Amino acid sequence: MNKLLSLTLATLLVTAVSFPGNACTGIAINAADGTKLLARTIEWKGGNLNSKLIILPRGLKNTAFTPEGQNGHVWYNKYGAVGASTVEPPFVTEGVNEMGLNVGIFYFAHVGSLTPYNPKRAKKSVSDGELVRYMLTSFATVEEALKGLEKIEIIPIGKPDKNGHYATGHWRISDASGRSVVLEITNQGERHVYENNLRVFTNSPSFPWHQANLNNYIHLSGGETPDKTVGDVNLYSFGGGTNLTGLPGDLTPPSRLVRAFFYTQSAPVPANAYEAVTQAFHILNNFDLPIGAEYAPGEQIPNMPSATQWTAVSDVTHPTFYYRTMYNSAIRKIDLTKIDFETVKYLVLDMDPKPQETFYELTF
Repeated sequence: MNKLLSLTLATLLVTAVSFPGNACTGIAINAADGTKLLARTIEWKGGNLNSKLIILPRGLKNTAFTPEGQNGHVWYNKYGAVGASTVEPPFVTEGVNEMGLNVGIFYFAHVGSLTPYNPKRAKKSVSDGELVRYMLTSFATVEEALKGLEKIEIIPIGKPDKNGHYATGHWRISDASGRSVVLEITNQGERHVYENNLRVFTNSPSFPWHQANLNNYIHLSGGETPDKTVGDVNLYSFGGGTNLTGLPGDLTPPSRLVRAFFYTQSAPVPANAYEAVTQAFHILNNFDLPIGAEYAPGEQIPNMPSATQWTAVSDVTHPTFYYRTMYNSAIRKIDLTKIDFETVKYLVLDMDPKPQETFYELTF
């Protein structure tokens, strides 16, 4: 791929992830039979992200992008993987590999700060937009991924904004053992790894800030507040769920994380993989952002059905990738155990072969 095209892709990526309407919400769910899931949404209000379904075979050669072109770190896929891209196929945003490693990038506005690119270290450099693909095709566990990342530099490939900030993300890395960590990079390359004991994830601020913020909602719980008498006045609940009065309902990352935390903590433990996948999609229904909600009156709204462009669930116990899109709410399933990653070709597929397909009609 020539330098001009690679820089065009970099510009597109930066445009996509730096737009103020970018938002993502992630959750984790464990079933009683041992099944472990990681799920997430991806939003962008600025237009269609042109996401694709990506099949990555073993043995495929990869050359990372740098600001100079496609001249960065070279690696060959050790593991096969399935995921979804944004903007262009090289930039896989979320996925799972055949060993059960799940990785996703979530926008990290105004906080993330990567190591500046050094041309002398090009062969050790992987761009932030390619890091999900790099980890999925190179490592089997969280521990392997963290050790492997020590050998490379994670760099930006776009241009900084007027304040000198590069658009970048932070990463959720999880494996079949149930371990899940957050990788955040600040202060021009300072790396931080946090165990994700919250089992939820969104965007800025930093993960420790979100952990501390949950203390503001210590009074919330599931259920209905019992009737009570105050003086001569009898008080009662108007409906169920009154113990969650005060749960933040806006679209900001802190509020979404608080909601995701309480929804997942209050949900019953599903019995098996089917129930867990169903529960994950139902919980994430609460984060399906109507396209107009992020626009001020009079602003031009893109011709899309939703700002939540797709929702994905990765089963890391029985490596499987599930997804649905803003055009089609039917859940699609890709069972990685049924793919021969030695012989399958590198595939870039439409997530919706017929995005404007008519509704299924029942006749009697």
